[in-house]
Amino acid sequence: MKCSFCKSKIENGRGKILVKNDGKIIYFCSSKCEKNMIKLGRNPRNVKWIKKQKK
Repeated sequence: MKCSFCKSKIENGRGKILVKNDGKIIYFCSSKCEKNMIKLGRNPRNVKWIKKQKK
């Protein structure tokens, strides 16, 4: 699985899964990613600590 916010790999038995009311499943590798996406509403492209993905 990959984190929905930072796209890093999540090992088995780690991380969190959030299931929204519409059935969408969101994976998080840490509480840091969860807070940035859900509570703070940040865009991963604008956060400096996330590794940039190659195009």
